[in-house]
Amino acid sequence: MIQPNPLVENLELLARQVVEGFIIGLHKSPFHGFSVEFAEHRLYNQGDPLRHIDWRVYGRTDKLFIKRFEEETNLRCCVVLDTSSSMHFPKDEKKYSKLQFGCLAAASLFQLTKRQLDAAALALFDEEIYYFSDCRSAHSHYRLLIHELEKTLSYSPLNKKTNAASALHQVAEQMHKRSLVVVLSDMMDDAEQIEEMFSAMQHLRYNKHEVILFHIMDGKHEMAFDFENRPYEFVDMESGEKIKLQPNQVKEQYVHQMQEFQDMIEARCHQYKIDRIPVDLSEPVEQVLYAFLLKRNKLL
Repeated sequence: MIQPNPLVENLELLARQVVEGFIIGLHKSPFHGFSVEFAEHRLYNQGDPLRHIDWRVYGRTDKLFIKRFEEETNLRCCVVLDTSSSMHFPKDEKKYSKLQFGCLAAASLFQLTKRQLDAAALALFDEEIYYFSDCRSAHSHYRLLIHELEKTLSYSPLNKKTNAASALHQVAEQMHKRSLVVVLSDMMDDAEQIEEMFSAMQHLRYNKHEVILFHIMDGKHEMAFDFENRPYEFVDMESGEKIKLQPNQVKEQYVHQMQEFQDMIEARCHQYKIDRIPVDLSEPVEQVLYAFLLKRNKLL
């Protein structure tokens, strides 16, 4: 089992361990195959799979040609990581915070793209995108992305709000079409921004991107509101607003509204054909990623 801390010095090593743990036995790329649109023909080479031969062309020209599809080209993968203040919850040495999970998941995905010689990019945002790398496959570029994630783990901004909509619109415009966009966020945006956020996701889909949302939550505290029945002072990590209450006074209403929020996110993702992966921080990172990769592998 991977130990939660420390992450900063060991991020690359931990990501390699995660990937090596589930890559054995997966003979096909878990990423290739999300687009099977016909791209072009090329001459048949000895050893090419016979099922890819275009027999109609052979009948007309007496030459063997292979159909090439978009899935055979190198993947372009952009990881969009929410680094707003709410992602630093929970501050518990016994398990990952949402940001720590996100950074390790991102590093693991970059480890996979590096192994497959695919191109990767990283976008970091809170109220706006403050870091957006090029999309490259070079080893030096991979090292740069890991370094940026390590810097992110060392940075604890106060009262930084989430503006996912602005970030996703920018990614939709700047990433090459037909890229894989992986969003790692708790989706704790302001209520008035929710519609704009889904508009941004629709923008990504319009530009032919495949979008996968890792929706990261602390199931015990943020979903079940499981606290001792004693007075607490709750602090909004993004606004700094404070409120004193006993959890049992609001638990039933809170859980109901949080479930409605989750259901709404799921419904919208389904509507826009976005693959939403619910993440509970009580689950090991490798377990969440493994289930995700197995699901994608079955699509091939």
